[in-house]
Amino acid sequence: MAKRDSYEVLGVARTASPEELKRAYRKLALKYHPDKNPGDAAAEASFKELAEAYDILSNPEKKAAYDAYGHAAFQQGGRASSGGFGDFHDPFDLFREMFSSQGGGGFEQFFGQGRGASGEQRKQRGADLRYDLVITLEEAFSGCEKKIEIQKLDTCETCHGSGAATGASAQRCKLCHGRGQVAVSRGFFQVVQTCPQCHGAGETIDKPCKECRGEGSLEKTSIINLKIPAGVDTGSRLRSTGAGEAGWRGGGYGDLYVILHVKEHSIFTREGSSLRCKIPIPFAVAALGGEVKVPSLKGALELKIPVGTQSGSTFRIRQAGMPLLQSKNRGDLEVCVEVEVPTKLNAEQRQALEHFSQLCGAENTPLHKSFTERLKDFFH
Repeated sequence: MAKRDSYEVLGVARTASPEELKRAYRKLALKYHPDKNPGDAAAEASFKELAEAYDILSNPEKKAAYDAYGHAAFQQGGRASSGGFGDFHDPFDLFREMFSSQGGGGFEQFFGQGRGASGEQRKQRGADLRYDLVITLEEAFSGCEKKIEIQKLDTCETCHGSGAATGASAQRCKLCHGRGQVAVSRGFFQVVQTCPQCHGAGETIDKPCKECRGEGSLEKTSIINLKIPAGVDTGSRLRSTGAGEAGWRGGGYGDLYVILHVKEHSIFTREGSSLRCKIPIPFAVAALGGEVKVPSLKGALELKIPVGTQSGSTFRIRQAGMPLLQSKNRGDLEVCVEVEVPTKLNAEQRQALEHFSQLCGAENTPLHKSFTERLKDFFH
């Protein structure tokens, strides 16, 4: 009998994301799990079909082969099985590649290093999670503490993560005979993978917990406290160990990875540890020199403007930029000045400015003089 399309089995589109695949598999696996359908051969067959479909689509390499060739990619003599292996110079690399995609340990166990792991070793660790957090430039400058709220699988308080109802007992899995792994044919050789019936535990429960339906975990809202160090930038990643999802039936927690995004600022732009800003200065200050106040993330600073400063001149204030991570040093603040020309003049101001212009000679406008000379060369 021809196998059903794996996307159809999971009820997802071909463009489904890894998270959508995971949710679809989890929902259907709960529906068809043998513990919930004892003696139902059709449910058991559907459960195995689900496990095989998810095994293919959750693995990027298998998914690519399946999208190209369908189920023929995993049959002996199929295009995927006969081609593409020439890149493996070490013949054992092929086995390592195939077994590593099944979830750790398969290669060694296939070649005789142990007949199976203990119950503790077989417990599946929970999934790692990602959270994108937006912070301000001020928060990135000073460091801060944040509380984030996430929906994740947490340990069931009713069964304390065991998945079993009160007084229920665990029995050896009939499919894998307590090993936690089964051998699945992949063309001309076999692959050892996690048992789809007991999920690697080697045991099934005769009376699952009604609260979590035997999973040992439930989706809950959790509040995580984060300490963000000074100097972080967009793309910085924080890891909160054990703040991910709970493992299956008492397995350890995964980790939470927080990806930071720093908002654009209305005054400062940032490049690494350096900060840059533009400030306007009066025409008189640019000509006569003086001091102006400059904004910075640690308060207003004084900047000395030399006599004859031109518009676009940049000044560097040392150690006034962003903190360097895990260091006491800071970057610099680069200040670009823009000379502001008066836009409205009264009669007295105009007269004074005209008189000033008459007093100015070529020595007062070297840029204009240089440009005029270049123009003469250009036209002649």
